[in-house]
Amino acid sequence: MKLHVRPAERLCHVIGAVLILSGLVHLGVFAVDGGPWYGPVSWRKPVTFGLSFGATLIAVTWVTSYLRIGARLRTVLLVVFAADCVVEVGGITLQAWRRVPSHLDMETPFDTAVSMMLAVGGGVLVVLLTVFAVTSFRHRPTGPTGMALAVRSGFAIMLVALASGAAMIARGVVLARTGHQEAAYHSTAPLKPLHGVSLHAVLVLPALAWLLSRTSWSEAVRLRVVRVAVGCYVVAVAGAGVWAVLTY
Repeated sequence: MKLHVRPAERLCHVIGAVLILSGLVHLGVFAVDGGPWYGPVSWRKPVTFGLSFGATLIAVTWVTSYLRIGARLRTVLLVVFAADCVVEVGGITLQAWRRVPSHLDMETPFDTAVSMMLAVGGGVLVVLLTVFAVTSFRHRPTGPTGMALAVRSGFAIMLVALASGAAMIARGVVLARTGHQEAAYHSTAPLKPLHGVSLHAVLVLPALAWLLSRTSWSEAVRLRVVRVAVGCYVVAVAGAGVWAVLTY
């Protein structure tokens, strides 16, 4: 991993760690308070979103250091991304403590405002991560053997996560706006596995490439291992996609 850490990167790392800590704290809250793990009102949401957003923020901060992108532009994009992660996890956590759904809840003006804020925040995430993804394909990423393939594949698979997340929000909002509130809450279930599996490829694949660079294996072997890992990940995403289609 890169040894020189810029102030913006350090900030993102700290925020990511705080979000992960928030997820772990709420796992403790769930252990004490109990309640359902699944459903629109559950401690599961601040747990999983805190862990997921924290890990993703740290991963994206690290992985984008291999992109051929201007330092100033990257700093701006990372800071906005970090702020958006805080807003998303903060809104979800707030609603969990209020014992109301965080997404697709149009019951009161305040709940509607929170739901729309989270939806807009999701749109911002899509734009930012798409910019990074496009950059990775326009200019070959730097790094050890296999890193360019891992970074490009990670971002490409992440686009699947963004698309499935957007589809969940879009369908849910339509159902909620047309008076089918309960159906809106349950409409996201088929796409959740696809969303979850594809979201973290941008961490898993580059991390594998970096770990392989610490071995004594030849470049050809390391590249072959990365290619196999990418193939396995694609198969996993495809399987989650088939399951989503069959249960949608």
